[in-house]
Amino acid sequence: MAEPEKTEFDDVATETAAETETPEITPEEVEALKAERDELRDRFMRALADAENARKRADRDRREAEDYGGSKLARDMLPVYDNLSRALEVVTDEQREANAALLEGVELTLRELLNVFAKHGIERVAPEAGDKFDPQLHQAMFEAPVPETRAGDIIQVMAVGFMLHDRLLRPAQVGVSSTPAA
Repeated sequence: MAEPEKTEFDDVATETAAETETPEITPEEVEALKAERDELRDRFMRALADAENARKRADRDRREAEDYGGSKLARDMLPVYDNLSRALEVVTDEQREANAALLEGVELTLRELLNVFAKHGIERVAPEAGDKFDPQLHQAMFEAPVPETRAGDIIQVMAVGFMLHDRLLRPAQVGVSSTPAA
């Protein structure tokens, strides 16, 4: 019986079979590959955590910008409120009758300003005489001993304060009793 004749495809098949044989991998190489895999997995997990933290930080920054971005403008508008309030406080009854339309316009302007403040999360901090002094909300402008009050009681309000959401824009300016406890 005659042997089959060799073709050029037989050589290619033999070469391909030789190339696909898996070389022996030593245990040291396996350990090195596992260490590299673990390092890459660790780096990947850290990168995922960094991306998630960046997303959360950007979201928090965006919310803060929405809530508190106008705080400088709001702080600059507080003297407008103060001046309108003072203008209405000093008007006498005689002047009120003579300038009713003008005063009504000032009152409407003040009311509209308060509506705009409320729309943007700005609230008044308006303590009254007799309330307890809170250093988180009030600024003591003076202390005075006043009979029938306790130390730390508010005895006079000189200017109301304002909060922007949960942040203090301006503390209420107050006088505080320094009467010692009896």
